[in-house]
Amino acid sequence: MNIERKKTAAIIPSAGMGRRMGSQKKNYLELLSRPVLAWTLEPFEASPSVDAIIVVVPPGDEGFCREKIIGAYGFRKVIAVVAGGAERQDSVENGLRAARGGYDMVIVHDGARPLVTAAIIEATIRAAIEDGAALAGVRVKDTIKETSAGFVRATLKRESLLSVQTPQAFRVDLLEAAFKKARSEGFDGTDESSLVERTGHPVRVVEGSYENIKITTPEDLLVAEFILRKRNNL
Repeated sequence: MNIERKKTAAIIPSAGMGRRMGSQKKNYLELLSRPVLAWTLEPFEASPSVDAIIVVVPPGDEGFCREKIIGAYGFRKVIAVVAGGAERQDSVENGLRAARGGYDMVIVHDGARPLVTAAIIEATIRAAIEDGAALAGVRVKDTIKETSAGFVRATLKRESLLSVQTPQAFRVDLLEAAFKKARSEGFDGTDESSLVERTGHPVRVVEGSYENIKITTPEDLLVAEFILRKRNNL
C-alpha cells in the first residue's frame, strides 16, 4: 500500500531526573563515550520520515543541551530545545506546543531509550498515518500476577498483555484534542497513548524490540553498552 508522506515532528522528552541513578540526569550520562541523549537522537536525525525534532529538557538545561549535545554532535533537525514541566505529560505538551505550525504527525520517544531503531520509527509513523495513533510494544515474557495485601489474587493471561514502549505516533490534531481533554478533566497519564485512548480513538500496536530498553538503573547502562557494542562490532 502506498502511504502518503506526512510532515512529522519528533518530540523527545528528556526532562526527568534519574532517581535510581542517584538523582543524576540520566540522559546526559556517558554511554560508549557519548551522552545517552545523543544516541537517542541519532536515528531520528537519520530518519527520512522525520522532518523536525523538539527536545524537552529540565528547566535551565536548554543552553547546555544546545551546546553539548545538539551542537557538539551536529543534530541539524532539532528546531527547538524547550523546558519540561512538573510531570512527563506537561513536558510532552510543552514539546507539542513548540511543534505547532505545519506538522501533520508527531512521534514521541523517551530520551532515555537510546536503542530505538530506524525500522521501529518508520513502522510506528506509518501505522499512525494509516490509523491516527500507534505505539511500539512487545509481548510480556514473564507470568504476571495481580496481588493484594501481599497475596496473589489472579494470574493474568500473558497472551493479552503488552509491555508498552516508545515511540508513539499520532495525528497532531488527535493528540492536541487528547491533551485538552486530559487537562480539562485533571487526568495525568503515564504515556500519550493513554490520553488518546480516553478520547475513544483506537491505538494501533506495532512490533517493538526487547532491545529498546529504557535507561533507569546503572545496570541498564551496562546492558545498553553491550547491545551497542554488538550492533557496531566493537
